[in-house]
Amino acid sequence: MTDRSDPERDHLWDEFHQAVNMTSEELRAFLMASASGEEAFPVEAEQAMPELGRGVLTVLAKRKVDLTADDLDTMRRVVELVGSMKDGAASGGVDDERRRVLMEVGHDPLRPPRTED
Repeated sequence: MTDRSDPERDHLWDEFHQAVNMTSEELRAFLMASASGEEAFPVEAEQAMPELGRGVLTVLAKRKVDLTADDLDTMRRVVELVGSMKDGAASGGVDDERRRVLMEVGHDPLRPPRTED
């Protein structure tokens, strides 16, 4: 039996799941609403979703041992984006545009931080 534990992947998994504080259902609903715009859904509503948001949904649907290199890249991008945008918002609050960008990757900045049980 091989050891499937990778400390770097485990750390990234934890960081990603701290950054993404929306459920896959919440994120999908948000992305679908955003993709529809002011008109009806486009023929390929999923394709109209932001690429990174689709990647987050893909990662959320997987177990840690099933992650691909693309999934790990998505997770790194999300952790970096959320971290940098949260740092930038610390002094000035959260405007609508910043919140929209964060929510497109599964982070609702108005949601209280998760507490460890």
